[in-house]
Amino acid sequence: MTKSLKNLWARFLFQDRGILPTKRLLLIYLLLTIGLAVAVAGDLSWWNVVTINLIVFFVSLADLVFSPKKTQLSLKRTIHEEMERGIPYPVTIEVSNPSAYSFSYRIIDSLPESFARPFPLTGAIPKDSIMKITYETTAADRGKYAINKLYFRYRSLFGLWEKQTTVELPDTIKVIPDLTETKQYLENAQQFLLYEGVKIRKQQSGIGEFAKIRSYVVGDDPRKINWRQTAKLREVMTNEYEPEHGKYITILIDCGRMMGAELKRGNRLEKALEAALTVAAAALQKGDYVSVLAFSKEIKVYVPAAKGMAHLQTILQAIYNVKVDAAESNYAAVLQYLEMVQKKRSLLLLFSDVHTFLHEESALVYLKRLRKRHLFFMVGVEDQILVKRTKEAPTDVQAAMLKSIAQQQLLFKKREKNKWEKQGLQMIEAREEKLAVTAVSHYIEIMNQNLL
Repeated sequence: MTKSLKNLWARFLFQDRGILPTKRLLLIYLLLTIGLAVAVAGDLSWWNVVTINLIVFFVSLADLVFSPKKTQLSLKRTIHEEMERGIPYPVTIEVSNPSAYSFSYRIIDSLPESFARPFPLTGAIPKDSIMKITYETTAADRGKYAINKLYFRYRSLFGLWEKQTTVELPDTIKVIPDLTETKQYLENAQQFLLYEGVKIRKQQSGIGEFAKIRSYVVGDDPRKINWRQTAKLREVMTNEYEPEHGKYITILIDCGRMMGAELKRGNRLEKALEAALTVAAAALQKGDYVSVLAFSKEIKVYVPAAKGMAHLQTILQAIYNVKVDAAESNYAAVLQYLEMVQKKRSLLLLFSDVHTFLHEESALVYLKRLRKRHLFFMVGVEDQILVKRTKEAPTDVQAAMLKSIAQQQLLFKKREKNKWEKQGLQMIEAREEKLAVTAVSHYIEIMNQNLL
């Protein structure tokens, strides 16, 4: 295909500048052709046929006079620089028409294929006016995307010819993980955790940092009663303690092949990122130091430990674009690297696939060494298909075989988990919708027990 033909084809595909005939004009020519064909069957000469076609063509060009010039129109796009995955966001296109002619339009924005694309947008803009056109889009995949062009077609009220223009409107969008659960925790941490049956409770008697003196309520430990304040105020008062702040939390995010397994909404890595950010927000809010390490066969991202809610944005910008690799995760290498960079005692919270991790005998050697200094805890997404298979009735031979294999897999997993837990290496699996809740709940429980 020659360059001129490519340009012409792009013009019809809404990708170039130019002037195109509308369906209305083509319909007029179709009816005219039928009428002239009937007339030619009579005594109408071919010269008259050509003349009539030329007259209709040039008369139709007068339609272009009643639409604005391309130089008179101006377009502006307003879009969020950051969008959460799976959350709809509005996009506004402002069209300025200072001309004396109104027109109807069609718009296609150059959004990536992973975005929802409700195009073409249609409507009409009156003369001498500014109109804002709003549509919603949702990003399905995390990452950094560039949006450069806006394709705009418009026609006069007669609608015989359509003008097309391509406007350069460069924008950059970062699609970050869904932070819905993180926001829910920051808004109401206690309600968020009660869903899992775990409360943010204070420490055992006299353990932890002194927080305040408050009125005694039923259920409080009598050993914590502050007798001096009780005598002074003539009301039973009690001391309240909370876990010590300034602990170190290291969040490990597996980006290996098995984390690409699809779930109801996204894949395992998406849920792990959302849960990791929620745990990071919980720890930073309580004054702990948080570091994050994403890995697969090699280290992908490492964010050194820091505290303060501003550090959450540092973590988010570092990990928002991590992807699943097609390779197996190298747990031994990442644990060896962690041993070098994390010198202070910390909680190692690993988000990974439990079944894959249990087959890594080499990782056990490094974990035994790390256990002397750090506290290890692993969280994974429960395999719902495997659980469903174990509960199915063995109606035939094939169903019985599938059920027996599924039960065998669960028994292997249970046996291996017990072996690791005897070494002091705790691991748990949760449903995908409860992964963040489970992770935060166990973090709070570990802090409450003063295990660090």
